[in-house]
Amino acid sequence: MIERWFTRALAHAVLMLGAAVMLAPFIWMILTSIRPADEVFGAVFKLIPGRFAAAENYSRAFFEGNLLRAMVNGAIVCLGILAVQLLTAIPAAYALAKLRFRGQGLLFGLVLFGLCVPIQVPALPIYLGLAQAGLLNSYFALMVPFFLTVFGMFLFRQFFRTYPDEVLDAARLDGMSEFEIVWRLATPAALPAIAAFSVFSVVAHWNDLYWPLIVVTSSELATPPLGILAFRDTESGGNYGALMAGAALVTAPLVVAFLLARRAFVRGITMTGVR
Repeated sequence: MIERWFTRALAHAVLMLGAAVMLAPFIWMILTSIRPADEVFGAVFKLIPGRFAAAENYSRAFFEGNLLRAMVNGAIVCLGILAVQLLTAIPAAYALAKLRFRGQGLLFGLVLFGLCVPIQVPALPIYLGLAQAGLLNSYFALMVPFFLTVFGMFLFRQFFRTYPDEVLDAARLDGMSEFEIVWRLATPAALPAIAAFSVFSVVAHWNDLYWPLIVVTSSELATPPLGILAFRDTESGGNYGALMAGAALVTAPLVVAFLLARRAFVRGITMTGVR
């Protein structure tokens, strides 16, 4: 009994230590966002600010940095990417998991190989193609490199492999086409996997700075990381309290979205076998 209690206490202590390490930057961000500029790098560190400047910092970050437009742009880009990714990854993953055709193993091997290729590798040819087509500085340029997702194909394939073949055979006997099976049977059953993938996709592209920094030159098309970067370059950028307030505003939608989808996210990760 004592050994079991000690083991559980030790496990919880390790988990709490890990949680503290992960939360420390966010706590520092929030504390900095409510401090006046002269207290951020003060000689004496105080956990509680001597003067609260939350209203000043957050209003400056929200209204002077054009952050609202950047967040709207980020939502448009993330949702556009996610929609096309689901339309392409789900049928491809279903074919790799449930259909039998020549070259299936080779195609799946290419999917695994694609997981090893970072965006920086094809960035230059994609940029040159967009430049030749006159499509730079547009929503399409921000989204097009991410329309095909090998991670999504792999994730959904792992889920569809667990889907009962008997259900698919019965649907075929009833006259359903493979297209109908994908969207009317397989996709509704894959909602936990879709929720998990959606969290990964939205977080990755909401926080992406590398690609928008290359293809966007107009502040009207700035995504959230570019919005913060532009805010840092303004005259008020030296105010780290306002800068951290902007970072907190950009982070908040992701935290809320994850809290709302956390059960489906955990279930989807568990069902697909991805760790």
